[in-house]
Amino acid sequence: MKVIKVKDQVEGGKKALEIFSEAKNNGVRVFGLATGSTPVTTYEQLVKSDLDFSNDISVNLDEYVGLSKDNPQSYAYYMHEHLFKHKPFKHSYLPNGMAKDSSLECQRYNQILEDNHVGLQLLGIGRNGHIGFNEPGTDINEKTHRVALTPSTIEANARFFEDENEVPKYAYSMGIGSIMNADAILLEAFGKKKAQAVKAMIDGEVTPDVPASILQKHPNVTVIVDEEAGGLLD
Repeated sequence: MKVIKVKDQVEGGKKALEIFSEAKNNGVRVFGLATGSTPVTTYEQLVKSDLDFSNDISVNLDEYVGLSKDNPQSYAYYMHEHLFKHKPFKHSYLPNGMAKDSSLECQRYNQILEDNHVGLQLLGIGRNGHIGFNEPGTDINEKTHRVALTPSTIEANARFFEDENEVPKYAYSMGIGSIMNADAILLEAFGKKKAQAVKAMIDGEVTPDVPASILQKHPNVTVIVDEEAGGLLD
């Protein structure tokens, strides 16, 4: 893994813009995207940039089960507000949180990923080491699947909801196998609460107990960490 240490999240977003720009210059046309608080500054930088995604494809990591794309807490809504309404893509794919048949929805999304090979995948990391919504114990070969969210993940996401009871208990997520298929991976981590997970991901053993540790096996991973998130690294 290539580790880039930055002062803070704002600087991290600027560094991520450089990586997106380089990817486009190298011919990448399919971008895997993430949501949450981590990539906000990256999307801010992309919006302010002169990059044009109108001939490109985006595929998102995950979506809550039970939330429509018009729900302000859905990841489809997040992506529209933070990126797509400013920088539209030719096609933008997300799992359908309102799908009636979860098995068929996973099959549909797996086919999208087969048809649109990801050139650059953006990731965050959870405090328990999850990537996407692949919680500890997830099979490393897993493709898109319906996930029961752990209490720690529900607690971490509760800050986005008025009531923790409103946080969905399930989500669709690209699997670890899906993520590892990307040609290049960019993982961002900011803040002291991510330090232990970052340490385990980079310096620990490869184990299902820390899903992000599998990235040690990928040939092209860049990790951007701020001073707090990288505070435990050698």
